[in-house]
Amino acid sequence: MSEFAPVTAPARQRRQASIGQPITRRDGVAKVTGSATYAADHHPGGMLHAVMAVSTIANGRVTGLDIDAAKAHPGVVEVMTPANRPSLAKDPDDRDNPFMFRLDVLQNDRVRYVHQPIAVVIAETFEAATEGAALLAPKYEKEPPRVGLDAGEAFVPESVGPGAPSETVVGDIEAGLTAAQRQIEATYETPAQYHNPMEPHAIVARWEGQRLVVDTPSQAMTIARGRLAGLFGIDADDILIRSPFLGGGFGCKGAMMSPQVLGILAARLVDRPVKLVPTRPQMYGPLGHRAPTRQTLRLGMDAAGKLTALAHHTRTSSSVFDEFFEPASNISHTLYASPAISTTHDAVRVHTGTPMFMRAPGEASGSIALESAIDEAAHACGMDPLAFRLANHADLEPISGKPFSSKRLYACYAQAAERFGWAARSLEAGSMRDDDGLRVGWGVGTATFPVVMFEAEARATIRADGTGVVETGAQDMGQGAWTALAQIAADSLHLALDETVFRAGTSDLPDGGVAGGSGHTATVGNAIDAAGRDAIAQLIERAVADDQSPLYGAAAEQVVARWGRLQMIDDGARGERYADILRRAGLREIVGHGRGRADADVAERYAMHAHGAVFAEVKIDPDLGQIRVTRLVGAFAAGRVINPRMVESQFFGAMIWGLGFALHEKADVDTRTGRIMNADLAEYHVPVNADIRSLEAMIVEEDDPHVNVLGIKGVGEIGVTGTAGAIANAVWHATGKRIRRFPIGIADVLDDEASAP
Repeated sequence: MSEFAPVTAPARQRRQASIGQPITRRDGVAKVTGSATYAADHHPGGMLHAVMAVSTIANGRVTGLDIDAAKAHPGVVEVMTPANRPSLAKDPDDRDNPFMFRLDVLQNDRVRYVHQPIAVVIAETFEAATEGAALLAPKYEKEPPRVGLDAGEAFVPESVGPGAPSETVVGDIEAGLTAAQRQIEATYETPAQYHNPMEPHAIVARWEGQRLVVDTPSQAMTIARGRLAGLFGIDADDILIRSPFLGGGFGCKGAMMSPQVLGILAARLVDRPVKLVPTRPQMYGPLGHRAPTRQTLRLGMDAAGKLTALAHHTRTSSSVFDEFFEPASNISHTLYASPAISTTHDAVRVHTGTPMFMRAPGEASGSIALESAIDEAAHACGMDPLAFRLANHADLEPISGKPFSSKRLYACYAQAAERFGWAARSLEAGSMRDDDGLRVGWGVGTATFPVVMFEAEARATIRADGTGVVETGAQDMGQGAWTALAQIAADSLHLALDETVFRAGTSDLPDGGVAGGSGHTATVGNAIDAAGRDAIAQLIERAVADDQSPLYGAAAEQVVARWGRLQMIDDGARGERYADILRRAGLREIVGHGRGRADADVAERYAMHAHGAVFAEVKIDPDLGQIRVTRLVGAFAAGRVINPRMVESQFFGAMIWGLGFALHEKADVDTRTGRIMNADLAEYHVPVNADIRSLEAMIVEEDDPHVNVLGIKGVGEIGVTGTAGAIANAVWHATGKRIRRFPIGIADVLDDEASAP
């Protein structure tokens, strides 16, 4: 486990609540000095290096490997293939729940996608293992691959995402369209995208008899431990996963993936510790991605610009052997009011690695299409796009009819629009230029993301000296969890931050839940808060029963904790320190336990979302077609803010991601072979510093009493959803060209036919 002392001076910490303070990252110094240990930084004694050999075809079977040549190479210890791979207790093709994915761990010679692992070379050095893998020179029996959204026969999946219905209909769509004064129908396409966290799925695995110790990045250590226990037929308590730091995740580290399991199998085969780190190109295949979509939206509007119908259909794809279907249409459940709403999906199976959760899964791909269509509808009605959104804003969640906190969205619109200067926007496309003759476009997009809570546990200890220790198996993938959760921990025990030790990052601690779905802080934070309250309640119980205590005989509900002491609500002088209560009781510590999870009854009565609005300015060279996003202004209402510094950072990161979605990210797939032609960070484009000119994120105050005890919502993904659409709409405003295939490039804005997908 890991723990950190605060980097802010204790004098500034004492006697004020930690929650709400912009405290700097507790792990910041460790990261910038290199003392934070990531998975691949571990080197146990006797460790070997493993390198995967991966397929170069998308469909077929492996007919030959030159194993002798590889094993003859100096330093090579073993080559693991389907012929000698250690057995597993559970079929890797079995799948028990939506958060589990089928694995490719050398169970046979079948190839189902490019970059599928087909062998593992184990050697004394990384170089020897790499050279040995190259010597395998695989031979194949090739079969034609299915590639693209038109490959094979489309079908309607039973569910999309992690189990949502693939079709939802309210009202009569065709009647609503017939009654409309104006209609639009448009199709939008988004490409396959790959997570590309800075840190690959590295694993260092060692067996200690039947006990397994692994260092590997995981967004959900308890789930990962359960998966490994099933695969290897051992008790979950005999597995220790250490994952205090992740170099990014974005969803792809939420489940145990094939390369990680192969590293463990390699360690079992050679009976020595083994390190396996996928190369960057190998990240494009067995480690998940966001599936491509083709989305068709049909909108009807009456004479006043009110929606009469909204139909959103998505075609997506999954692998030929597993299931994850991008739930893009479901974004249309939650934003705009219409008497008729239809969200549907169909899919094809292709020879690719299985898609999975990727930052704002469904919401990111769905919102760029929905927000573009809403913009088209606004201009078809001759209305300002912001005015159109306000006119069609839903006060109840459109599909469920449940109340939700969407009224804060009005504040997001108002604050961001004023800051951006939206009132000066001209309605006509192509009418704005700057002093250098560049075309200027302004666009708006609405942001939304559901409030997600998983389940988590925490342990809070008040020690004999009056200080505290709070423990949970949480993980920090860069979002600031080490800091925000420590702030909640300190306040839960009513101690200063420098009086509270926070421990996390290993699977032997209480279940830290899932760092995903923008639900980590809410889930673990509420578990920590409950554990702290439990410890304080036990302390109060002892104090009021102790005839030596100033609080003796008081009603427990009249006693409160304040900065390391208990006192009466109405008489602060009547009280005593935690340490004195424990000393008289002869106790070294009092331990509290807590659990965080959603309230099912409240969830049944309320729809829960975070909301926001993003405004974008683009400038486009009329001769060269070069697009620059010169300003992004976002305002977000996302519940109680634990640390405004960390929250602003998350909004920034999500908005930058949205910029990349609109203008940069795309996996180029060779339709003849199924190969990804830009499987590296040189040609798979993501935004860099030069792409970000001006970025502002405003926090809109919100107190939502229904979401959870602490009032926390998620902030990690919502900024993606408004930004991508705002940029696409700004490009239209600058050029008059409605580009519906993303990402938008130079050729699109110069192409007279670009408006048609």
